[in-house]
Amino acid sequence: MKSTYKYLFAAIMTIGCVAVKAQNLNSAYFVDDFKFRHSLNPAYGNEQNYISIPALGNIYVSTQGNFGVKDVILDNPLYGQPGQKKLTTFLNPNISVGDALNGFSSGNNRLVEDLKLSILSFGFKGFGGYNTFELNVRQSLGMSIPYEFFEFAKNVGNNEYNIGDINVGSMAFAEVALGHSRQINNKLRVGAKLKFLLGAGRADLQIKNLKANLSAPDKWTLSGNGQANVSMKGFEFKSETKEYNDASRPSYQQVNNVDVDGAGIGGFGMAIDLGGVYKLNDDWTFSASVLDLGFIKWKNNVQAVNNGEPFEFNGFNDMAVSHDNGGATIDDKFDDLGDQFTDFAHLKDEGDQGGRTTGIGATINLGAEYTLPVYQKVKFGFLSSTRLQGSYSWTEGRLSANYSPLKWINGGVNFAVSSFGASMGWVLNIHPKGFNLFVGMDRLLGKVSKQGIPLNTNTCVSVGMNVAW
Repeated sequence: MKSTYKYLFAAIMTIGCVAVKAQNLNSAYFVDDFKFRHSLNPAYGNEQNYISIPALGNIYVSTQGNFGVKDVILDNPLYGQPGQKKLTTFLNPNISVGDALNGFSSGNNRLVEDLKLSILSFGFKGFGGYNTFELNVRQSLGMSIPYEFFEFAKNVGNNEYNIGDINVGSMAFAEVALGHSRQINNKLRVGAKLKFLLGAGRADLQIKNLKANLSAPDKWTLSGNGQANVSMKGFEFKSETKEYNDASRPSYQQVNNVDVDGAGIGGFGMAIDLGGVYKLNDDWTFSASVLDLGFIKWKNNVQAVNNGEPFEFNGFNDMAVSHDNGGATIDDKFDDLGDQFTDFAHLKDEGDQGGRTTGIGATINLGAEYTLPVYQKVKFGFLSSTRLQGSYSWTEGRLSANYSPLKWINGGVNFAVSSFGASMGWVLNIHPKGFNLFVGMDRLLGKVSKQGIPLNTNTCVSVGMNVAW
């Protein structure tokens, strides 16, 4: 954990943490007897009772963004020459500015990543409806970085950059969820879920109104208000003594590392899910849900700040991408790049500021489903999803076609347009008596690197195995 702080900053450039968003398979929203449909709308029940196979019942991994690994790590134009590696970063001076910045959005470059693992889940009919229990582990990451940051890092030759705001955040927690849904009449079904949250940790980095001016050859004067807030048991920043170029000014302390002494629960919270399904007639069904309305109250908030005082920065340097680069490992290279980012952020440790309360990001789902009157095994659906999470918010519209050839097997394909572009998805749900297997993707997995990292940020995979009766 001692290099976590440096790697956090390095991740802004390398996006190395996305190899692994709401955290549910939207492709399965209109799939009957999809065991975890109650995670998309708590009003839904199941035809069968079920209990998940521990840690295998529902695994969900997703990333969305308008930039990714393929935009940061590029082919080295000098590959084949002595000492040159095959891959390099966009910072390489032998890569033209046009090619280096071509993959980045001209506005904010955003990434949201989510991981959800069901440790244990079960659902059963009773108490006048359908009841669920879940124990899940969840993790999320968000980044929002303006185009001007990458332009400045590449240094296209301007003498002044108005970079704007940089936001990076990550959170991990466990949840215990109790749900119940029931039929109110022959048209309306409602449901709710109460969640108890156990926070493992949360980290947020914000740099606002960042500006850079060329004050001398290869030296920049940066100004902006930066703040890092970390809530995690046993966490503390580590600092080093730095000297100003002006000898008349005293030395100062700058954060350059972190330490974590022990681990445990860093906070407690609660959340609720609410949902409803209305069957207008035999052909049309409408639904709506609000997920993750809640908060976590963290026990501590270790803070580091940059109060806006101008300081000098030497700029970013390129690094080769290899497991072995002239005797230096890739970890050494990440450490070097991390050192550059700690100088770039220029944060001073302010210590523990006491507890803080944060939201976990709510999601709103609105659905409409149409069943073919002449062939009821085919259904069409439209799902609108909106994630409300500050700088990491997004919206999505998904049109799906679902087919149930047999009572125990169904699935479908779908097309979606979101804040991050267009994508295709699919789902297959096998649910005979005794066993359930499902697999699906909201966004098809494209090419991956040799290390297994998706080169396209927009990916999503979900799979699960359960016992059903």
